[in-house]
Amino acid sequence: MPNPYREIFKARGAKGFAAAGFVARMPMAMAPIGIVAMLSQTHGEYWLAGAVSATYALANAFVAPQISRLVDRLGQARIVVPTTVISVLAFVVLVAAANQDWPIWTLFVSALVAAAMPSIPAMVRARWTELFRDRPEMNTAFAFESAADELVYIAGASLSVGLSVALFPEAGMLASTLFLAFGSTAFILQR
Repeated sequence: MPNPYREIFKARGAKGFAAAGFVARMPMAMAPIGIVAMLSQTHGEYWLAGAVSATYALANAFVAPQISRLVDRLGQARIVVPTTVISVLAFVVLVAAANQDWPIWTLFVSALVAAAMPSIPAMVRARWTELFRDRPEMNTAFAFESAADELVYIAGASLSVGLSVALFPEAGMLASTLFLAFGSTAFILQR
């Protein structure tokens, strides 16, 4: 009996966009807890760390569906590139603000702007749908995506906190930002 998961990855381009999508979605789990780990160490105040992280998470929850609507209308490449650039730059400013002890408002503003991060899981699922529309393999692909999401949330949060504690406070957020930049670039370069 053939492995159904192996079968979905035989489709042209599936391995590439699934791998890139996995890397690009790591910040979904890494950023909120990474902000808390970073700011609790650099500023020593959990209320501030939680408030900045909540600002990012709530703004992303509001903005992500709007970005996905634009993706549906204009296409992945036209939206993912600018939103990724905006998010990466905002995360870099957030890390710099935490490291250099910039005014508190810069933490909130950069977290708010970083929320423009595109919803990579939705775009990966759109690609699976394009490959397997009205075919039984689509259920397998979506099951794989659900497992990938769970793995990201388990591993991403642990990785972010582990890096921040083991190396330096900003390490988790830097890794998250790099995952977003490189994963999104690799994802969008694949057609």
